[in-house]
Amino acid sequence: MYKHILVPVDGSATAQGAVGKAIELAKAFGSDVSIVYVIDPYPFTGLGSDFAYGQAEYLSAAAAEAKQANATALQACQLAGVSAKANVVEAHGAWRGILEAAAQANADLIVMGSHGRHGLEKLVLGSETQRVLSHSKLSVLVVRE
Repeated sequence: MYKHILVPVDGSATAQGAVGKAIELAKAFGSDVSIVYVIDPYPFTGLGSDFAYGQAEYLSAAAAEAKQANATALQACQLAGVSAKANVVEAHGAWRGILEAAAQANADLIVMGSHGRHGLEKLVLGSETQRVLSHSKLSVLVVRE
């Protein structure tokens, strides 16, 4: 039924639950899986010049978090015997990056957590799952923690 499943990750427990659900579906349908971590190039623009976190530090931390989140998701897929590849994309708004990655991967299903990122980034990003649901032309399976 589904040939290619895209699963966005952000290092959260909810995203890892979505990876597990994507693995189940991939095994049932013989699907390939694409894992994506979206980095907003600098989500703090406009919050004021006194913000203590610089762009270089942010991008370095985001790249390290992306590497870890993708590695964890890839390992889960490999242990389950599911063909998967991981990617990191930059986009202004995680939902845009998710939809762009889905189009590039020729995905026919997005499996994502109901909520994920935490701390200041969550305040800046808002509900990315809701935005994906609102803008996607693909089926989206939302996994709750």
